Amino acid sequence: MEYRLQVGRILMSVWESAEFDGHEQVCVFTDEKTGLKAIVAIHSTALGPAAGGTRFKVYSSDSDALDDALRLSRAMSYKSALAGLPVGGGKAVIIGDPHQLKSPELLHAYGRFIDRIGNHFATGEDVGMTVADMDRIAEVTKYVGGTSKGIDPSIPTAEGVVHGLRAVLKRALGTDSFAGAQFALQGLGAVGWGVAERLHAQGARLIVADVREERVKLAVAAFDARAVPCNDIHAVDCDIFVPCALGGVISEATVPDLKAKAVAGSANNQLASAEAGAALAERKILFAPDYVINAGGIISGILGAAALPGRETPHAPSLDQAIEAIHDRLLGIFDHADAYNVAPEIAAERMAREMIGR
Repeated sequence: MEYRLQVGRILMSVWESAEFDGHEQVCVFTDEKTGLKAIVAIHSTALGPAAGGTRFKVYSSDSDALDDALRLSRAMSYKSALAGLPVGGGKAVIIGDPHQLKSPELLHAYGRFIDRIGNHFATGEDVGMTVADMDRIAEVTKYVGGTSKGIDPSIPTAEGVVHGLRAVLKRALGTDSFAGAQFALQGLGAVGWGVAERLHAQGARLIVADVREERVKLAVAAFDARAVPCNDIHAVDCDIFVPCALGGVISEATVPDLKAKAVAGSANNQLASAEAGAALAERKILFAPDYVINAGGIISGILGAAALPGRETPHAPSLDQAIEAIHDRLLGIFDHADAYNVAPEIAAERMAREMIGR
């Protein structure tokens, strides 16, 4: 009875959510035996069957979980459309503490639910989930990516960021050569390190910061980089600031400190608020919408989903073509932003919505 009441409360709040954007389908799955409570939101299938990761985390309320699923699925619609992929946008959340609740039985139960809607939605790894979890889910459904049989998503993500940085460099500095250009990288995780490695190989000068001192020392030695404290990296004198760590780094408080001509990196949700984006535009600092420039990893997973049984995607590009297209897509977004005198993130959303018929 308790589960049915919880499901009822979630369903009643779908249309009331500020994140509801004409979503095509919202599914609520529960399994009392394993404690599974999951929401799958499908925003759009206008371009093809939806795909999106599964997030496993604690939420303060079921409504917050629903809002997260709705918001993230809409972002996946935009990301897929702007990547030129014949795939729609969706997202899933499992509610609860993965360290306490996650079990093989729960993952199997979740996989069986995904199998029911597999003609419309396929999923992959996100916060709170691992490659091993994807392998477990794949034991009961074929509608899953990000397994150990796939490629490391950090590799195409880093490659896509570098293609995007070339477009940013062209627009902000009038050149497409990395040689001699100075980049301030915040975060030296798998993607940040991959970006640093590729920029260094093409003659760029690097300033780096990371909370892990050992990673910074390795980067200084490997890339002849200059190290600065994490709290100062956004304010250094450079050509492009490249956030590759946490989101929200660009805020109304930090924008006045920026000395870069552009902000472009792999971190999700770099803008802390719409006002922060407006502040960047006011200072004429170019911004590359994060869900466009960091789409390489998602592209690799989505193309895998597009090839699943029951999907007809004869016009899907190759992985290399789709990642290289990030360069031209960003230039198109910048052109739209200039033509209509709006910030790039607004231009990107407008273009994506037009692509999915919204």
